[in-house]
Amino acid sequence: MNYAIVFRLLGYVLMIEGALLLLPAAASLVYGEWMVLGVFLLTAAVSAGIGYALHTIKARSKVFYMREGFAATSLCWVFISVIGAVPFVLTGCIPNPVDALFETVSGFTTTGASILPAVEGLPNGILFWRSFTHWIGGMGVLVFLLSLLPLTGGSHVNLMKAESPGPQVDKLVPKVQSTAKILYGIYFALTVLELVFLLVGRMPLFEAMLTAFGTAGTGGFGFRNDSFASFSPYIQWVVTIFMILFGVNFNAYFLLLMRKFRRAAASEEVRGYFVVIAVAVGIITANIYSMYNSFGEALRQAAFQVGSIITTTGFSSCDFDLWPTLSKEILVMLMFIGACAGSTGGGIKVSRFLILGKTLAKELKTALHPQVVAPARMDGKLLNHETIRTTNVFIAAYIFIFAASFFLISLNGFDMVTNFTAVAATLNNIGPGLEMAGPMQNFGCFADPAKLVLIFDMLAGRLEIFPMLVLFMPDTWRRF
Repeated sequence: MNYAIVFRLLGYVLMIEGALLLLPAAASLVYGEWMVLGVFLLTAAVSAGIGYALHTIKARSKVFYMREGFAATSLCWVFISVIGAVPFVLTGCIPNPVDALFETVSGFTTTGASILPAVEGLPNGILFWRSFTHWIGGMGVLVFLLSLLPLTGGSHVNLMKAESPGPQVDKLVPKVQSTAKILYGIYFALTVLELVFLLVGRMPLFEAMLTAFGTAGTGGFGFRNDSFASFSPYIQWVVTIFMILFGVNFNAYFLLLMRKFRRAAASEEVRGYFVVIAVAVGIITANIYSMYNSFGEALRQAAFQVGSIITTTGFSSCDFDLWPTLSKEILVMLMFIGACAGSTGGGIKVSRFLILGKTLAKELKTALHPQVVAPARMDGKLLNHETIRTTNVFIAAYIFIFAASFFLISLNGFDMVTNFTAVAATLNNIGPGLEMAGPMQNFGCFADPAKLVLIFDMLAGRLEIFPMLVLFMPDTWRRF
């Protein structure tokens, strides 16, 4: 383990967090929240100070491999979450440190699960920070770091592999830094575009910014107690469309910018993603039609919830816990499917389900015709053994963590639906579950030990499991 390079990367990230904390401080200044302003300035100074101290550590070698990439990624996410929780505690908005950490991890991992029973009374600076953590975590803090700093030495794509969602990560252009800049450029442009559409719908600027942050990061923290139920149909449709857009693989947007329209349209994952959405919206609309005044309203509610759940955003425009069982079952299945790889969405990812389906078809053909070679292909390319192997290992690790978490939080004594959907909502970075963890409820009912389990689940889900698991392996920390 190259400890020095890991600590230097952690130092860079904490200095960046210190700078980003100045934005909610500015929001507090605008609204005259002087005590909150002081807390953000103090936290920013502490974060930047610790980061600068770690940055001064000299590394004999600037080379790092997947071991360092996994360790640096997981430690960075843990530390920014701890620092990010400080304003909640010092302002008294969330006095319990475990609750504050839960809220912050939920923000950075773009989960959107909250322990707060009401949010409308919170200071504007705190509301800004809650939603801004979604935007920071959506594309990834280390991808942001790579876009800013011309790091030299080592294979920096290992950082992107450790943080970016999906079974495999491809560089859009030869240089990793250029790839990171392109990704953040697309991310920023889509965020601004949504902000413009929300302002056209006469949403106040502050609320529009919070909405854009939450949608872009596919997060889900609301600034009203009913989430989006009280907003106009126009606002709900805008949010629905942009939630779905942020769930698309950003490689497709890059291909569109390069005018490679056929390659973008040929993506099996993107096509599968939209097919799943269309089918789910159609079935749910038909199932809930009798509950609403018109077909248009039923379609809007179905599209909003499907877009919110499959992209793991977690916004809600109604209490879907009151929907018929069929509709709720579809939403639970969408929790596991998730968005596309290379997007800001969570879940297992559409690409992994496609890989599993193609692998299953290949094995069935081989079983029927042992002499026939039946290769599995994705987007016209052969699926190599490594991609199939890592997908299978990911699913195995996912099932193990899900089962262990389900067992541990069951010690709270809540019903099975609450426990199951609470783990599904956190491990898949969605936010709301059902019953006591439903869209109009919160996670404050869980005991602190259960919250710690769910905090681990949120981090594991956002970082694709492996970076968090390697922290517990002795080989990770051995010097070679």
